[in-house]
Amino acid sequence: MQQLRCGTAAGTMLLAVLLLVSSAARAHNITKLLAKHPEFSTFNDYLTTTHLAPEINRRTTITVCAVDNSVMSDLLAKKLSIYSIKHTLSLHVLLDYYGAKKLHQITNGTALVATMFQTTGAAPGASGFVNITNFKGGKVGFALQDSDAIDAMFVKSVEEAPYNISVIHISKILPSEVAEAPTPSPSEMNLTGLMSAHGCKVFADAFQASDAAKVFQENAIGGLTIFCPVDDAFKAFLPKYKNLTAAGKTSLLEYHGLPVYMSMSMLKSNNGVMNTLATDGANKYDFVVQNDGEVVTIQTKVVTAKVTSTLHDEQPVAIYTINKVLKPRELFKASPSLSPSPAPAPEEEKPADAPKPHSRRHKGTTTPAADSPEDSPSDEDSADKTADDTGSAARLDGWRFVLAGISGLAALLLL
Repeated sequence: MQQLRCGTAAGTMLLAVLLLVSSAARAHNITKLLAKHPEFSTFNDYLTTTHLAPEINRRTTITVCAVDNSVMSDLLAKKLSIYSIKHTLSLHVLLDYYGAKKLHQITNGTALVATMFQTTGAAPGASGFVNITNFKGGKVGFALQDSDAIDAMFVKSVEEAPYNISVIHISKILPSEVAEAPTPSPSEMNLTGLMSAHGCKVFADAFQASDAAKVFQENAIGGLTIFCPVDDAFKAFLPKYKNLTAAGKTSLLEYHGLPVYMSMSMLKSNNGVMNTLATDGANKYDFVVQNDGEVVTIQTKVVTAKVTSTLHDEQPVAIYTINKVLKPRELFKASPSLSPSPAPAPEEEKPADAPKPHSRRHKGTTTPAADSPEDSPSDEDSADKTADDTGSAARLDGWRFVLAGISGLAALLLL
């Protein structure tokens, strides 16, 4: 029995060590990695200034193609805006792992790799892809997909943590007229055009026809985040939208915006209640942002929507697509004046020492007004919750199985 307890304790300790090692293997900090190499200090500084560093840190299986200070000086001499510099440097972040060994073992000599620039929504077509070519003699070249020549050469490996992150030194900046193109100031941004061009035209049309458009445009200067329902979602919602008053329509549209800039990494690290553009004093119009790993959800107490993609992410404006219309509780509930709360039922006489049931309400409270059928959580929301609960239970059972197996193995080793 004592041996079994020892085996269980050893198994638990072994599992804790494995989890610690696994967590350490996944975590990385590009700023700290590059800080050990002063020749990349300017490149490192601009990863922070452009907010690319947190985006790199939250991803796994990634390669950063760093350039030294002299090469960065050539880039900065072009006097590009900070947004154009961000686009250019995002071309140097490959969304796959390429250490020195893998670079020299590329199948068929070439590989086409997506970059972080491709995910921003600012890269037309395939302008955010890079070709890697493994030449004879151990040389490796890098070129943008639409380039006719090799733009930069592999110099050396800087830091590697297979197969999580690789930092490599390349000889030059990957030149891109698209990435370096001037970007409009926030006040000049065509928010409606951005949403319409990326699958949110129905929402954008409603937005353009309302007073909300002016509010969004004014906030774009100081900071703005928009959650844009995709066409199928807003099209299905249109009958309910048309039944709202003019003020209600404006509030609903403003409910899809935050008066601050929130990158994807910021959404994931700042979970909780957030005020929206519709928030006004006693009118809360807030919602909860929550994440589960890479999935970000928005919970309004009426519906839960998932962030499905990034349309635009350039400080001070971020635009994301969501799979459902955000319904504020302030608009989608039964009016207390139309649905009065039923009077509390008289309580039965009970002995003084009789225990009170836990579900009994305190004296003087009233039952909240019932929600109208349209405001009840949809079958889809219920299915999402059930799936989440089932998945959580399955994961818990899986860890119990792993723990039991390790404990049993440890017990056998101690016999």
